[in-house]
Amino acid sequence: MLNLSLAIERYDHVRDLLDGSVRADGIAFTVLNQPVEETFFRFIKYQEFDVSEMSFGKYVSMVASGDCPFIGLPVFPSRMFRHSSIYVRADAGLTDASQLKGKRVGLPEWAQTASIYSRGFLASQHGVALTDVEWVQAGVMQAGRKEKVALHLPPGVRYRAEPGKSLRGMLLAGEIDAVLSARPPLADGRGTSDAIDAADAGSGRSDIVRMYPAYEPVEEAYFRHTGIFPIMHLIAIKREVVRQHPWVAMNLYKAFTAAKDNSLARMRDITAAHVPLPWAQALAERAVAMLGEDFWPYGLEPNRTTLEAFTRFAHKQGVTARKVAVEELFPENVLASVKV
Repeated sequence: MLNLSLAIERYDHVRDLLDGSVRADGIAFTVLNQPVEETFFRFIKYQEFDVSEMSFGKYVSMVASGDCPFIGLPVFPSRMFRHSSIYVRADAGLTDASQLKGKRVGLPEWAQTASIYSRGFLASQHGVALTDVEWVQAGVMQAGRKEKVALHLPPGVRYRAEPGKSLRGMLLAGEIDAVLSARPPLADGRGTSDAIDAADAGSGRSDIVRMYPAYEPVEEAYFRHTGIFPIMHLIAIKREVVRQHPWVAMNLYKAFTAAKDNSLARMRDITAAHVPLPWAQALAERAVAMLGEDFWPYGLEPNRTTLEAFTRFAHKQGVTARKVAVEELFPENVLASVKV
C-alpha cells in the first residue's frame, strides 16, 4: 500500500474518497485540510504534499514554462462562474462590466485563475480590452500579497503592484473602481454579507457590493453563448511520485471520478436531503437541463471548450509565454480509454 499525503478541501464530491467509501487501488491517504490559499502556497513553493488541489492558472503557467514539478489530473474540484466575482462600491453607479473601460481595477494576482476568466469575458463579451484598464495588484484583505509566477504582460498593459495596501481598503477609499477576486473583499471575506465592518462604520465610505447582484442569469447566459463552465482548481501530483509509481495517476483519476459520481447522485436523490439546502434536488435538475447528466464533468474531452478557452485567455493575457495545447496538461495514460 502506497501512503500519500493529500491536501484538499472537504468537498462533497470528494467526501467518499476521504472517508474510505471509495478507495483508490493501492493507495492510502493522509488528508490535510487548510484554506486553499495556504494549500496552493505550500504546494507550489515547497511541494509539501504528494497530491494536492492546485490553482489551474498557476498549473498552466508552470506547464508553459517547461519546468513543472507536478502532473495534473483532469479532475476539477472547484468550478465557478465569475460574473459574481466583480465587486464595486455601492455608490459607484457601475452596473455592467462594459463600464470598466477606462477604470482602475484591482486583482489579488494577475495569474489568479478567477481573474484570468474574468479578464477573458471582459474582452470577449463586453469589449473591455486589457489596455483599456489600469490594473492594480494587492492582497484582498491584507497587504503584502505577491505574484507567484513569472508574467509576460502584453505591450500597452498598465499594471502596478501595491504591496502596502489591500484591495478592500483601496476600493473603500476610492483609489480603485472595482475588484476582480475569487475571495470577496467584504467584511467577512466569504461573500456571505455585504456589510462593512466596524472599522469602516461612520467613515462615510460606501459599502462594497457585487456589480451583478442577480448574477445567476448573467452567468447562465454566458454559458449558453460560449459553452465555458470555468475550471478553477485541478488535482496535481508531484512528478517524482508519478515517476516512481506510474499507476498512481490513473488510479487516482478513477477514484476521484467515482466519488464525484456518487455526489451527483446524492444531489438528485429526492428521497432525502443530503445537503442542508432547500430545493437542492430542483437545483440539481436545473444543472442537468443546462449542463447534461454529468453536470460536473472530469476528463479532457467533456471540458475541451473550457480548457481551450482558458489556455487561450492565459496566453493572450501574458500568464503564459506560449499557447499551451490542452493535451499537454494531463498524462497520456489518463487520457487513454480502455475498451473491453
